[in-house]
Amino acid sequence: MKETQLWINGKWEEAMESYELQSPYSGEVIAKVAKATPADVHRAIEGAHKAFQSFKKTTAYERAEILYHVVEILRRRREELADILALEAGKPITASLGELDRTIATYQFAAEEAKQVHGVTVPMDAAPGVTDRIGWTKRVPLGVVSAITPFNFPFNLVAHKLGPAFAVGNTVVLKPATQTPLSSIIMAEIFKEAGLPDGALQIVTGSGSELSEELVTNPTVKKVTFTGSSAVGLKIKEQVGLRKITLELGSNAGLIVEPSVPIDKIIGRCVNGAFSFAGQVCISLQRIFVHESIYEEFTKAFVAETEKLKVGDPLDPSTDVSAMINPKEVARITEWIEEAKVQGAVVKTGGTFTERTLTPTVMTNVKSDMKVVCQEVFAPILSIVSYETFDKAIDLLNESDLGLNAGIFTNKLDDAMRAADELEAGAVIINDIPTFRTDNMPYGGVKMSGYGREGIKFAVEGMTDLKFITVKTVI
Repeated sequence: MKETQLWINGKWEEAMESYELQSPYSGEVIAKVAKATPADVHRAIEGAHKAFQSFKKTTAYERAEILYHVVEILRRRREELADILALEAGKPITASLGELDRTIATYQFAAEEAKQVHGVTVPMDAAPGVTDRIGWTKRVPLGVVSAITPFNFPFNLVAHKLGPAFAVGNTVVLKPATQTPLSSIIMAEIFKEAGLPDGALQIVTGSGSELSEELVTNPTVKKVTFTGSSAVGLKIKEQVGLRKITLELGSNAGLIVEPSVPIDKIIGRCVNGAFSFAGQVCISLQRIFVHESIYEEFTKAFVAETEKLKVGDPLDPSTDVSAMINPKEVARITEWIEEAKVQGAVVKTGGTFTERTLTPTVMTNVKSDMKVVCQEVFAPILSIVSYETFDKAIDLLNESDLGLNAGIFTNKLDDAMRAADELEAGAVIINDIPTFRTDNMPYGGVKMSGYGREGIKFAVEGMTDLKFITVKTVI
């Protein structure tokens, strides 16, 4: 059984305490994970600050080369790393391999962006009376970045923090999710092999509730980037003050399906968007609004496609859906289902559970104030709602405090453009599911779904300060 340590200043350090890491699927103890203290985090931040003094002076070429080397190592170790991900997160192996492919692309985007960070010239003579000045801007690194990451994409969402930070010369203290530390810990040795200077990456594992105050409030930290729940994100934002922050928070992603769309061509895609990784995806499809003229046909086809999914061992290539992240989450979502049923909702398929799994569940006759609709389920649950008019569909989808991604399937250009303008979301996906994301697109939400944007180019803006310089050419 693996026993992990803390990665501080380029060396492995033992912790005073550890905790047992269990497989989400089997419950088997797979590792003893080092449990950092706030004092350990403080030392890591100080070490990252010291490393920043030299790392910020490296060239764009040198930083890009480090990230390109990371890409090479990840490609070489892809299958090994996917196995680690499947074991600690319960993510089906096919989805784990897909995440590794995205992670590789994310670091490659970061390597390419490292060479593209630039400023602009400012026409100083555009101001009245100014004839002897030139001006320009440049992007400069911030310093120490605290990165707090979730369990659901422990390689790729870490890459979205580390990639842009290192691309511009920042250093990072990383606190991975308690359930998925192994994916992050292995990145320490990968970055070391790739040539990242000691201290530029610090990894502290353990309890978020115990470590977050030091990670967030230490004045040496110049930026906090967090992916997780809206409640925790709101608390962090209150603590950060004037320092920079990016928050990628929850969602209950909605999709409008118009009658002009051939149902048979979109059903498989919709089912995948709803139940991939047991619905534990920030932009997992949770609500589908279907025109009343095709509602029955769509629901029947969706249920039939859902019932083809196989629930099982994440290491089995034929598995479509595996365990939820822990038994507490199964208990929570089972209560939500039962509560919705009491309020009149109907379970068309699924809804059966074991201690660690929930079968993909399709619900109808739901109301907008039910938890399974208005809150983020983060579970394999999909609600289908009928609408009469396009105006009503937009109102139903917008009737939420959350707004990360939204989608619409339509063959009517005017409706597509109206959706683009009127849907309240950080991204509107036309003729695909809201679960669609590439790692170079701007990604982030409105309302309670987040603050700031990720996607490498856009993350770089939040990982740097804009400095203006002017020179008087005649003294």
